[in-house]
Amino acid sequence: MTRKHRSGWSPLLPQRGFTLIEILVVVVIIGVVVLGAILSLGATGKDSQLERERDRLSALMAYAHERGGMLTLEYGIRCGQHGYRFVYFDNITNQWAPETVDDTLRPRRLPAGLALQMLVEGRPIVLDDKALTLSKSAVTPAGGTISTLGDMPSSFNNQLADNSPQIMLFSNGDANSFALTIARDGVGRSVTLQSQSDGTIKVSEILEPKR
Repeated sequence: MTRKHRSGWSPLLPQRGFTLIEILVVVVIIGVVVLGAILSLGATGKDSQLERERDRLSALMAYAHERGGMLTLEYGIRCGQHGYRFVYFDNITNQWAPETVDDTLRPRRLPAGLALQMLVEGRPIVLDDKALTLSKSAVTPAGGTISTLGDMPSSFNNQLADNSPQIMLFSNGDANSFALTIARDGVGRSVTLQSQSDGTIKVSEILEPKR
């Protein structure tokens, strides 16, 4: 004889809880996310974002030096407070022109929270992000003019204001005297790229704020 269930009643299904492995997976995921946020904000002793921007800028300077040597072009860097762009000296127009063809030397903007500071010939330079603005008429192909200029000629001083660089990377491997610092806003952490008398560029380790 079978027992009939009452109308409207059904047996309770067993309720399944989280397993220990599932809880551990969630904890690990949260830990990875928090760690990534901490490193990007520089809350630990290592500021990976600052290191990355330093290494990128150093590599781009070396690339511009190498490209300039191959093409006999004089390159420069025009900096704003929160970014930079590369320019080259056009021997036909006798002016600095923006690099618009080589994507490696495209304009770069720093991540939020980082800013540039600069010394040229030992003097502080006021940086403005307006320096990063490209004119709509900037269509001359970079590298399209093969320069025969070896050293810096006097005509370099007669330039259009919107493209003249603060940093000059000459085709012979030299550079003008500069110190370019990337600093973390509100923290005091920074790195500096500085030209040396032998034409090399010294890249500093991260400097922590004094306590």
